[in-house]
Amino acid sequence: MREITEALCGTSFSKSLVSELAGQLDAELDAWRNRPLTETTYPYLSVDARYEHVRQGGQIVSQGALIVAGVRADGHREILAVAVADTESEATYQHLFRGLKARGLSGVRLVTSDSHTGLRAAIDRHFQGASWQRCQVHFARDLVKMVGAGRRGELAADLRGIFAATAREQAMTIAEAVAARWEPTHPAVTRLLEEEIERSLACLAFPPAHRPRIRTTNGLERLSEEIKRRTRVVRIFPNPAACLRLVTALCVEQSDEWISGGRRYLDMGAPQPQYQ
Repeated sequence: MREITEALCGTSFSKSLVSELAGQLDAELDAWRNRPLTETTYPYLSVDARYEHVRQGGQIVSQGALIVAGVRADGHREILAVAVADTESEATYQHLFRGLKARGLSGVRLVTSDSHTGLRAAIDRHFQGASWQRCQVHFARDLVKMVGAGRRGELAADLRGIFAATAREQAMTIAEAVAARWEPTHPAVTRLLEEEIERSLACLAFPPAHRPRIRTTNGLERLSEEIKRRTRVVRIFPNPAACLRLVTALCVEQSDEWISGGRRYLDMGAPQPQYQ
């Protein structure tokens, strides 16, 4: 740190001063992560994670940087929660969602995420009455990996046909035909499709204008790429706190940009569909 500040600023900072500044920043970021969420409701949530290498207990381990974003009642997006933890544990997500509710989160109607078992269980427990949308992009990737390279394009096209449907009944009819077509050669594809396709069609119960942006977690993709660009330089964080500090700082910047931007992410006055 001393060498960097001397090169950039022509002066150096002591180790104690750096620690003091980091402590002040941590306090500000902690206050942001724990701010009340009572000024508006959040009909749509999106949950995503990326993985970073962190030193912990004398070892280098993989830790998940968890991010929860929400679409507010006014149509703007906002980042609601950031955490660094072991994402293989259901308890991690339980703690994350419990904290959101304690801060006043309300009005949730749909949660979009990948199909992580612990995450799904936590969503079912903490957002009863809300629908869960399995990210269509992640679902398609999971299915396509189950076939050889030569037929992946064919299966991907079949899945796009299902997801392009404008009504649940239409989508299910197409899905049944796709399942039957793949049954003779790839029964595992058919089985997963039959078991999970409805989970990826929850968005069809919401306004058509909203569906392109609530059917996947792609809305967090730009942020994830920016985090990746910054953390690639670090490579290995010295501890979880350092990882949390950087990821939170980036999320604060992005969230402020979303909220203050003149263009809304969704038109919340869009009419509801006439079918379920």
